Amino acid sequence: MLQLVPDLRTGGAERTTVDVAEAIVKRGWNSIVLSEGGRLLPELEATGSTHLLFPAGTKNPWKMWRNSHEIARICKEHGVSLIHGRSRAPAWSGFWAAQRLGLPFVTTYHGIYKETNRLKAFYNSVMTRADGVIANSRYTADLIAARDPSAVGRITVIYRGSDLDALAPENVSQERRESLRQAWGLSGQERVILNLARLTTWKGQGILIDAYKALLSDGGAYDDTVVILAGDHQGREDYKAQLEDRIAQAGLENRVRLVGHCADVGAALALADVSVVASIEPEAFGRAAVEAQAAEVPVIVSDIGAVPETVLVPPHVAEEQRTGWHFPNRDVSALASRLGEALSLTAEARLHLVKTARAHVASKFSKKAMCDATLDFYEEQLKTA
Repeated sequence: MLQLVPDLRTGGAERTTVDVAEAIVKRGWNSIVLSEGGRLLPELEATGSTHLLFPAGTKNPWKMWRNSHEIARICKEHGVSLIHGRSRAPAWSGFWAAQRLGLPFVTTYHGIYKETNRLKAFYNSVMTRADGVIANSRYTADLIAARDPSAVGRITVIYRGSDLDALAPENVSQERRESLRQAWGLSGQERVILNLARLTTWKGQGILIDAYKALLSDGGAYDDTVVILAGDHQGREDYKAQLEDRIAQAGLENRVRLVGHCADVGAALALADVSVVASIEPEAFGRAAVEAQAAEVPVIVSDIGAVPETVLVPPHVAEEQRTGWHFPNRDVSALASRLGEALSLTAEARLHLVKTARAHVASKFSKKAMCDATLDFYEEQLKTA
């Protein structure tokens, strides 16, 4: 099985690539990944998967066409049975190679691809030219169907899965917690509001900063809190500088901390008292919200995208089935209010919430469920090829 992804730095597509590669090998198949490499490469290679450095991220049409010839050569050399494109640029190359060789070709929609003009729509169309299309949520599936009704019969929803056991609090050692606490300059006496997201405008870090400022104006009840913004800026120096200026202007230099990429998500969540997903554009799935629930951390999310599928709130469910909170997109005041509510839970109410949330994600969003469904999907494509 050949997976194509631009790189292996960080993110849902990259993490899923590694998880599925591991499952492929465990099933006794051969796994090959073509990418430009990145911090997840050692983990991928440890699964027993073969990685080939490849300019998969190029958007130059001529280079994409040349890549298709090289992919075809690699497929012949390694006896590839199926090609899986996980991003648009490499998917075009994989699509052309699959056509040339008569191989099944599948894609995964990991995000919401904007279609601002016809050229962009054509560029995106490779994702539904596949024999089978994986949508990472019902929200994403509905979006795909609206854009390309002809794809409806080829769309399969496979929710993004996480290693839920690794995130459980009892499986995060005190040593890991203390190491990260020291790295973040925490004393252990603070209550932590955590945002785990790469630093980019649409992830809404600015909304959280403003909401936190509003929260602190509430009579000093939350003066023992800090906000941790944990994410790689991935070269977005200007945006990082904007956040730093916003923090300074709010007088929050010692209260809001930009700590960079966090490799130990389990430890990060173990230190958190509440997790916030403040995205201002729709999340196709929302892995951070699922992982917070798996780690038994109260979670607050903006009410757009796939949120209703990952974080349950009234009136969609009864109050006792609540697993977190939604707030209206970009509504600073509402987010501040939800933060206050989450931080003011009684021990009993908090325990009920996080155990309900843990059971919810365990039933739908495990890594095993995702990998099993993906490999079964591969087998179906091979049968019908």
